[in-house]
Amino acid sequence: MQVGFVPDDISNIIKESIDAVLQNQQYSEQKVSQWTSACLEGCMKRLTSLNKPYKYVVTCIIMQKTGAGLHTAASCYWDNSTDGSRTVRWENKTMYCITTVFGLAL
Repeated sequence: MQVGFVPDDISNIIKESIDAVLQNQQYSEQKVSQWTSACLEGCMKRLTSLNKPYKYVVTCIIMQKTGAGLHTAASCYWDNSTDGSRTVRWENKTMYCITTVFGLAL
């Protein structure tokens, strides 16, 4: 197991967590809150099971595909040698899911 924040491992965790919740779903406004919570919980469980000395912050946006634009930004003051972030944009025919994980070494 690699030590530190391993971006490829984090990307896989994010993708698998999203797939577990949204894989065969069609966008439904009534279910978005439930889906975002499930995606966040899935990511957090997987991240904490790595048993690394990190604090994690996970964000999740689910947006219906309508052609509208979305712009987001984040800024962090941290140690580039230990800390990191990873964003995954997942999509199907009816929605986007954008999930970001920030990992901060303790």
